[in-house]
Amino acid sequence: MKQKLCRLAAAFGLGLIAALSGPQTESHAQAQSPAWPERNVRWILPFGAGSATDIAARLLAERLSAKWGKPVVIENRPGGDGLVAINAFTSANDDHVLLYASSASFMAHPYTQEKLPYDMERDLAPIARVCDTVVAASVPAATEFKTVAEFAARAKAEPGKYHAAGAAGVPEFALGAFLKTANLDVTKVPYRDVVQAGRDLGESRIHFLLSSYAVVRPLIEANKVRVVAAGGRKRAAATANIPAVLETGYPALVTETTSGLYGPKAMPLALRQRIAADVIAAASDPAVVEKIVASGQDMNTGGPAELTATLKQQGEALANVAKILGMERKQ
Repeated sequence: MKQKLCRLAAAFGLGLIAALSGPQTESHAQAQSPAWPERNVRWILPFGAGSATDIAARLLAERLSAKWGKPVVIENRPGGDGLVAINAFTSANDDHVLLYASSASFMAHPYTQEKLPYDMERDLAPIARVCDTVVAASVPAATEFKTVAEFAARAKAEPGKYHAAGAAGVPEFALGAFLKTANLDVTKVPYRDVVQAGRDLGESRIHFLLSSYAVVRPLIEANKVRVVAAGGRKRAAATANIPAVLETGYPALVTETTSGLYGPKAMPLALRQRIAADVIAAASDPAVVEKIVASGQDMNTGGPAELTATLKQQGEALANVAKILGMERKQ
């Protein structure tokens, strides 16, 4: 079993780097892309308004609309573990319909979905890497929990009493690994929209949430939620006074996800690189950086090759989490 998982993880990484990066050269005909955009550009998002992905997308859309002379329209399509948004994107098959998503939205699919309506390596052509989502482990402010260890101790002492949730995709995966390795009898509650999970956390309907910091930030300011750990392997700029998840002593909770822009499968590399240059320029605007960082994200820009490399790294990390859960790739 262990050897089989290792082989699958290696194959997954190689498949990503080979298939997602695309050819490094284009024919002369491909390189001479027509004027783009020729009409409105739609960005489909797998999360609702107020999520980290949504905040960054709207900041970038405003500047890109001015740059391109065409509106960039944000469409929030939460639900279905990210599949609602991805299906809308792939079915459009239009180079004016792009997917702006956190890697958390689809990385876990090969392990959790028996049959996928899309192929990640074929249908998601990387355009630009934008930022890393700061993931936060949060509890209701009304509880006495000040650390992850305190929550774990109480949950172990009172099995079956507590409820927890993770944002769809990788965070939910990591939450499962945390509960298993810590041997906690905690009920996992699924949510269509992680923003609703944050609201329920603030009302103590659930007791532990693994989500983007952006989701819980308004609730922190309202004194309804307390963050007990944030960031992955190191502290994030927006949460420098909060322990990184790795510092908690529960490495299974470490969750690293990256938001990026994807085009349809037939989009030429030359066009993707041109769009990436504009996205990176917009993301470098100091006013944009300030607001994205304040929302709980770390800037990490790059083009198609850089986004592909990041996906490979995160795919390998997720394979290790799958080992903990005893899961194999289904796709």
